[in-house]
Amino acid sequence: MTRQPMLRLTAIAASISLTLLLGACSNTELVQEETPPAPTTSAEQAEQRLAAVAAERAAIEARYADREVVCYDKFFVNRCLDEAREVRRAALVTQRAIEIEASLYLRRLKVDERDKAIAEADAAYAQEEAKLAAEPPPVKDPAAAALPPPRTKPAESRVRSQQRAQENAANAEKEAAERAANVAAYEERRRKSEERQKEVARRVAEREAKAAQRAAEEAKRANGNGPAPTN
Repeated sequence: MTRQPMLRLTAIAASISLTLLLGACSNTELVQEETPPAPTTSAEQAEQRLAAVAAERAAIEARYADREVVCYDKFFVNRCLDEAREVRRAALVTQRAIEIEASLYLRRLKVDERDKAIAEADAAYAQEEAKLAAEPPPVKDPAAAALPPPRTKPAESRVRSQQRAQENAANAEKEAAERAANVAAYEERRRKSEERQKEVARRVAEREAKAAQRAAEEAKRANGNGPAPTN
């Protein structure tokens, strides 16, 4: 009776030991020596590697999510999750190394192109300076430079001058006619204004004369109807 419990305990201990041993073996398999990525040799290859890194990162996260679901169905959940995290970490480290190497290559390429452009510009400037030093431009006579070159008036220029003169004359005649019309209109308005003023003055005089006549008649009637004077 006592041997059966002992056998069961021994079997359980052996099972646990075997499980721990397998877990240790699996952990040792996960920890692998990281090898540096192969060097990038072209800008196109660097761009392709960066795009591949982005895609692989998404795939790593998807595999890790699937592994988490599987781990929750296992007996040793925590150990399974730890292993999944370690696999994810190692894969991301590898992709990060590829990304750093490709990015550094592109950065060095841009620096080299910039340095090349600066060197070419410096070389062109030095070549131009040497050319000017070997072949200096001719020195002009100050007196000759001060005098303006003789100007010739071709036939076309004379025709344009005549056309401008004709246009100016036509414009002057038009302006003179407009000024004369404006003067005539002003004189007509002034004449009508004077006539209106005379008419107004005549009417005012008539009203004043009528008013004086009415006042005289009223005064006469008032004197005739009043009391007779005493001696």
